[in-house]
Amino acid sequence: MKPTGTDPRILSLAAEVAKSPEQNVPVILLKLKEIINSTPLGSSELKKIKQDIYCYDLIQYCLLVLSQDCSRIQGGWSTISQLTQILSHCCVGLEPGEDSEEFYSELLPSAAENFLVLGRRLQTCFINAAKGEEKDELLHFFQVVTESLFWLLGGHVQLVQNVLQSDHFLHLLQTDDVQIGTIVMTMLQNILHINSGHLLRIEAKKLHSILDEVVFKLLSTPSPVLRNTAIKLLLLMAESHHEILILLRRSSCYRGLRSLLNKQEIGSEFSHELRQLLGVLSPKSYQEVEEQKLHKAACVIQAYWKGFQTRKRIKKLPSAVTTLQRNFRMKRTKILLKLNRQKEEEDHKLQLQLQRQRAMRLSRELQLSMLEIVHPGDVEKHNQEIEEKSALIIQKHWKGYRERKTFHQQKQTHMEYKAAIILQRAALTFLAKCHKRKELFAPWQGFQGLTDAHRVELKQQVDDYVRRHPSSQMSDVASKDLHAQAQEQLQSYLLGTGLFHSLVYFLFTTGAPSLKEAEGKEPKVFISRSRPVAAKAKQTHLTTLKHIQAPWWKKLGEEPGNEIDILKDELSVELETLFIGGTKPP
Repeated sequence: MKPTGTDPRILSLAAEVAKSPEQNVPVILLKLKEIINSTPLGSSELKKIKQDIYCYDLIQYCLLVLSQDCSRIQGGWSTISQLTQILSHCCVGLEPGEDSEEFYSELLPSAAENFLVLGRRLQTCFINAAKGEEKDELLHFFQVVTESLFWLLGGHVQLVQNVLQSDHFLHLLQTDDVQIGTIVMTMLQNILHINSGHLLRIEAKKLHSILDEVVFKLLSTPSPVLRNTAIKLLLLMAESHHEILILLRRSSCYRGLRSLLNKQEIGSEFSHELRQLLGVLSPKSYQEVEEQKLHKAACVIQAYWKGFQTRKRIKKLPSAVTTLQRNFRMKRTKILLKLNRQKEEEDHKLQLQLQRQRAMRLSRELQLSMLEIVHPGDVEKHNQEIEEKSALIIQKHWKGYRERKTFHQQKQTHMEYKAAIILQRAALTFLAKCHKRKELFAPWQGFQGLTDAHRVELKQQVDDYVRRHPSSQMSDVASKDLHAQAQEQLQSYLLGTGLFHSLVYFLFTTGAPSLKEAEGKEPKVFISRSRPVAAKAKQTHLTTLKHIQAPWWKKLGEEPGNEIDILKDELSVELETLFIGGTKPP
């Protein structure tokens, strides 16, 4: 499926490739270099251009051109080297989309293999070339191809294993030419810097062949540059993989390698790398290498563990943030509710205060209106009544407050008293149970202190008492008559006693003065400690007061003889001084 919004330059180039003859296609494909170079690296526009190039099969055209004979292509090796650069740049950073499996499993391995084949062809042409200028030009093209291959491997690391296992790469490494060998070994060193793990994944035969070639170049080449490159490459391989180090130290194929390296002429250019390689291969450093390996493994484990902990903590961050936000919202809601409640309470208090002020104002206005209605002569009397009622209310509240205070003060003492009673009761119950248990299981000891002589003496005393006080026998009829006479005498006695007390109270109260004129101990005559009498007197007194203070229109239906003739002046006496029934004076 062709993408939408394709660059018009790609469209025109694809149309030109489709219409042009086969010999002109390589030159036309070189225009891709201008399109790629005109776009900034890492931009989304460059990714879109690479996708368009892949979708219009221009990368496949480049692969087809690279697989052809260079003598049939216009421009020769120059055109081919530029096409390798274009192909490597187009494949790195490309997102194929739906055709990803074909791209990764077929196109990329084919491109890497074509680069190696081109390298072998350039190697052959370079060796067979006679002129120096031609050799320099071919060496430049070879370096461009290797750089393009390294660029492709840097973008797709999975191709490293394919390259290291390839026979073409091993053939390039086994060259006798110093310049070609230096370029190939430098490329191998750069590849191992990218990812050295693929070196152990290749076949053991291929790995031994690579090691043999590197060691051979290190020991046999007279070129110091190639020897320095071989030393660096061998040192990198030994330090990166402990298995390769063991192979170099213990394998029979490399026996005597350390002694041969000691005989090498140590120059100023690569003496440091050679000493490092000798130190790695020496037996003394083997234990250090093991310790370094263990230390590195511990560091890796710690790094993975710390990474795991960090990732776990990062995963919990959203929930922690959610919990923090929830707690913050709850706290803020509680604070707002508290503030609203305080505001409502303040508003309620203010409303109550306003209601009290309004009620006080209304009561005062009502009092003023009532004072306007009352006769001027009765104003003083009205004020006196209000003062008395106010005094009674104040006394009532004060006494209630005092009693409540006393109750709260005595509450702890009362609780201690009740607790002591409960403890004493429990202790007495427990002691009684113990005493009963002892009596239940106590052995029979018989009667103590009662002898035969004492028993005879007691029997003689009983006989004497019976002899002196003989029992008088009475019939049932005589007994009932005697009981009836006793009941009649008791009834007459109680009736006479009641009449006597009534007469005494009547004599005491007949000549008694009024309550207002009474002085001294005279009011105490009216005090009764009988609760029913006190209650009845209080009820009668209140009924009389209500009847006197009732308005005139409520007395319209009454007869003149039923009125209670009591002076109003006598009603101003306090209620508690009129009658205190069944209570002690304070």
